[in-house]
Parts: sequence; C-alpha cells; structure tokens
Amino acid sequence: MEKMASSLPKFLLIIALITVLFSLTQAEVQGSFDDNFSKSCPETHFKTSEDGQIWYLSLDKKAGCGFMTKQKYRFGWFSMKLKLVGGDSAGVVTAYYMCTEDGAGPTRDELDFEFLGNRTGEPYTIQTNVYKNGTGNREMRHILWFDPTEDFHTYSILWNTHQIVFFVDRVPIRVYKNANYTNNFFPNEKPMYLFSSIWNADDWATRGGLEKTNWKNQPFVSSYKDFSVDGCQWKDPFPACVSTTTKNWWDQYNSWHLSSDQKMDYAWVQRNLVTYDYCQDTERFPKKPEECWLSPWE
Repeated sequence: MEKMASSLPKFLLIIALITVLFSLTQAEVQGSFDDNFSKSCPETHFKTSEDGQIWYLSLDKKAGCGFMTKQKYRFGWFSMKLKLVGGDSAGVVTAYYMCTEDGAGPTRDELDFEFLGNRTGEPYTIQTNVYKNGTGNREMRHILWFDPTEDFHTYSILWNTHQIVFFVDRVPIRVYKNANYTNNFFPNEKPMYLFSSIWNADDWATRGGLEKTNWKNQPFVSSYKDFSVDGCQWKDPFPACVSTTTKNWWDQYNSWHLSSDQKMDYAWVQRNLVTYDYCQDTERFPKKPEECWLSPWE
C-alpha cells in the first residue's frame, strides 16, 4: 500500500504532462491579440482598449482593416463577440469568417459571417455562406432580433465532419449538414484560419448596390472581443486530434445534430428572420443543389 501511494504522485504527474501536451492542440485558445493574430492594415486603422481586451477596426476611403489567426484549425467551436458599425453604414461590410488561405484563391474552402451595413433605422442583414474548392453561392440572409450596433453579441461556428452550424448568441440560425453528397459540397478536408475584416462593398452589400457608402460618416468602426476557440489546431503533416475519435465535445454525438431546445430556436428563426435562402431561389437554381433536399433536423 505504501509503495502504491508513493508511485501515485508520479502517475499523476505523467497524466498531467500528457494533458498539457494534448491541450496544446485541442484546448481553448487564450491570450493577447498579438499572441493569436496578425493584422493587415495601416496602424492607424487598428486600435485597442487600454487593457488590450477590445479591438477596433476602422474603414475610411483610403483603407479598411483585417486580421487573421496565426494558427489553422480543422473542426471545433469558434467564437467571437462583435459590435457592429452604428448609424449610417450602408455599403460597409464587416466580415467574420474561416478560410483555408489568405486570399480568395480558386480552390479555397470558406465559412462566412458577413454583416451588411444599412441606412440609419433599417435592420442589419447577416449573410452566411459556404465555399468548397472555390465555389460558393450558398448564401442565406437573416435579419437579427436585436440591434447589433448597441452592444457586443456572440457569433460562433460549430464545425465537425457531420455538420456546420452558425450561431448568434448561442441560437442556431443556419445548419449545413454533411450527407456524403455526390456533389461533394461539404468542406471537411482542409484546415482553416479565422479572419475578420471591415471593407467597402457598396457595389453589392446594401440593397444590391443601390445604396452607396456615405464617406462623410467615415471612419466606420467595428469592435471585437473575447475570441475563443476550442478546436483542433493543425500541425503538419496531420494532427492526432483531427481524427473523429469523439474525444472532443464538438465531435461527439450530441454535436452531430441540434438538441431539442436548439431545434425550437432554429424553427423560430426560420419562420421569422430568414430573408433569403439559396435553396428557395429557383431563378438561380432551377434544379435545387443536392444539399437542399436534406432536412437540417436530421
């Protein structure tokens, strides 16, 4: 008994070391902005709060601003709090998305949140999209049940090999299922970086480009905080945590489909907040894409 007791601390130490090493590729990411991101804009367009916990990106007629994670991920839970540009923001797009590369490459995979600016008093539109091998055209648009310019709200993506779910304040607004489509349109093979940016898109963003950016209101500023990732950090040639072993909550059975409560929230969103769904656009798609036939409830 005494011998067993003396060996127990060594055993616990080994377990602790294994846990630490394992967490380097799986645990939730924390730290400062510079620990996790690199930015791509003039220094004048990126500012932080005094404590460094809130980040401000600005757009003017000269330049926008963006940042990306230094680390790539394949599968997990990805979340950030944003406060969007207030007032007259027509033509301005704030984007928060995942992509396999830095740039609009012809073979990229991508998962998008895009917040489309508005005229004062009009509701913000949130657009989501899914790309596989450079092809997108899977847009959905929603209005929100709150004013996203008054306070921070949480925008999250759950990504595993079974489904992609877009969340706003933990409410699922879009579900994109993987059913081994013959068109192979489910991005699950390539690791992705996380990005955010603010840029001028007045050729299409607000009322199809009819509303132009009013540069008298510059600079346009979007705010960010509480970046959180619980996912598989990519390490070449192939990290152990990427396999679907269900060791991670985001790849366990309960994350393969919506819960009963989430289904109720999702149904409410579909009834009340959807303003565009590519699956219902028979002009663009006379023949529905294959994934449109699969129910998100399954």
